[in-house]
Amino acid sequence: MPKILIAIPAYNEEVAIGSVILRCRQYADEVLVVDDGSEDRTAGVAKLAGANVVRHAVNAGKGIAIQSALKHARSNGFDALVLLDGDAQHDPADIPGLLAPILRDEADLVVGVRRLGTSKMPVHRRVGQRILDFLTAFGSMGAMTDSQSGFRALSRSAIESLVLEERDFSVESEMLIEAQEKHLRIAETPIRVRYDVEGSTKGPISHGFGVVDRLLRIIAVRHPLLFFAIPGFVLSIFGLWYGLQTVDEFNLRGLLPPGKFLLAIVLFFLGTLGLFAGVILNVMPKAVVRILNGHNNIEQRKRGT
Repeated sequence: MPKILIAIPAYNEEVAIGSVILRCRQYADEVLVVDDGSEDRTAGVAKLAGANVVRHAVNAGKGIAIQSALKHARSNGFDALVLLDGDAQHDPADIPGLLAPILRDEADLVVGVRRLGTSKMPVHRRVGQRILDFLTAFGSMGAMTDSQSGFRALSRSAIESLVLEERDFSVESEMLIEAQEKHLRIAETPIRVRYDVEGSTKGPISHGFGVVDRLLRIIAVRHPLLFFAIPGFVLSIFGLWYGLQTVDEFNLRGLLPPGKFLLAIVLFFLGTLGLFAGVILNVMPKAVVRILNGHNNIEQRKRGT
């Protein structure tokens, strides 16, 4: 039988964490609560409910809590890992549905898709989710239905291969982008979500802007051609177009329109700068890897002689 771990990142969740753990225990060999520096009795309640608890000394962020869960899963030889929130928004009864594609070896990462048709989801959350889904799909070059869902399951391959760096809520998007880059199989399954409980410890505006900021940084670092070169090329084309219009007006009227002339120069300059920046940033990491590999090969040859 596969060895299954259910991990729950938690911060100040003493009210709901006990019931969540009790409902999860029937589906797993171990329930792990990563207490991310809680200031209440989250850790104590989790232990009483039968969970193994890993405590962070300070509130380091959900991304760090998920990294701790992945480390625990790797170290203890688990075949599958289920992640869900500790605030009772997620229904543990959906865990078998998330695990099914993993256990059938049909997927490496299964994301629980929230039913957006429900009128219970606040409007601002729907809008924010759509924006973050678009940015995640843009960064991973793949379609995403619900990139911000924290209810997901990972196979042993995903547990071993995913290397996450994000510290906060942007870790959910980073996981999908990383999975796409590692050519892991991604699947989706519908889940139920409660919106009558308080979910995030951050306000919706600060949470949304924070995730967008980190997503743009991830895309810029991982896909510089996509982030810099393509917009740069588009700006350059617009700059050339405005420049040709300026030349035509000068030939027809003998006057140089200063507004269009200045706009053409600015667009073409910014576009060219973005185009070159994207190409250089895309080439540099590969060049550095080649140099390091060549240096290592030389060192190995010296040791061999």
